[in-house]
Amino acid sequence: MPWLQVKLDIAPDQSESYEEILMAAGSAAVTYEDGADQPIFEPDLGTTPLWNKTRITGLFSADHNIKALQSYITEAHQLVFQQDDAPQIHAEILEDKDWEREWMSNYHPMQFGERLWICPSWREAPDPDAVNLLLDPGLAFGTGTHPTTALCLEWLDQQNLVDKDVTDYGCGSGILGIAALLLGAKHTVAVDIDPQALTATNDNLARNNLAPAKLDTYLPEHTPAHQSDVLVANILAGPLVELAPTIAQHVKSGGLLALSGLLKAQADEIVTTYSEWFDLDPIAYKEDWIRVTGTKK
Repeated sequence: MPWLQVKLDIAPDQSESYEEILMAAGSAAVTYEDGADQPIFEPDLGTTPLWNKTRITGLFSADHNIKALQSYITEAHQLVFQQDDAPQIHAEILEDKDWEREWMSNYHPMQFGERLWICPSWREAPDPDAVNLLLDPGLAFGTGTHPTTALCLEWLDQQNLVDKDVTDYGCGSGILGIAALLLGAKHTVAVDIDPQALTATNDNLARNNLAPAKLDTYLPEHTPAHQSDVLVANILAGPLVELAPTIAQHVKSGGLLALSGLLKAQADEIVTTYSEWFDLDPIAYKEDWIRVTGTKK
């Protein structure tokens, strides 16, 4: 069925109260978004910061009375905040769609480098003779559409991975570790804090007809001590800095490192941190994102 989407611009300290107001008014779901182009790239662990101008959205049945809803919000605002300046609602009807199918129809095969294609598992590979990775990300991060994933895939395509051991730290959908296997790697260790990511990685391994023994998945606390020829980590700058000693320990002397998930402004901190263990290459850029690569000393 179609839905009525109602948006209001509020102050961040009003968010919890407005969530309760919208739910009490009959909203089926409530979400927050940036109302003034003020991105928050990497919040502190355990925090949920909101924007100075926060836009809250409530999802109602399409037959909900908008005038009655505005009256309810105005009265609730006056009661809760003791103020008369209740925000005006901006309402629109959402078309009734199968959103999963809508996303699937817009996800197309993509080429990275000279050899590698990432192909949605429900589409035919455009070049059957290429290195084709069939992917269904499920609930995990990593489809190849984000610049940081693209930077890592392009780098992997440039490497000689034949018979190499690879670690994919922060594996998400498994896209990087599985790509390495298809490009000739002998074995991949895939690590992620999210059990759903490990499930998605194993599902995509099977989807590409690779033997289960080719890849092992671990939560970080269960990852065995090992050293790989190649390590890729496409996560955020904060964890990359915090985990630098651990990541360095997982790379052999002379082994290769590729880091992404990084903004241009974070380059200096990453370079300073990892220069202790690695001889670093010139930084690669794609849009506002970067990739840092190097060789273990």
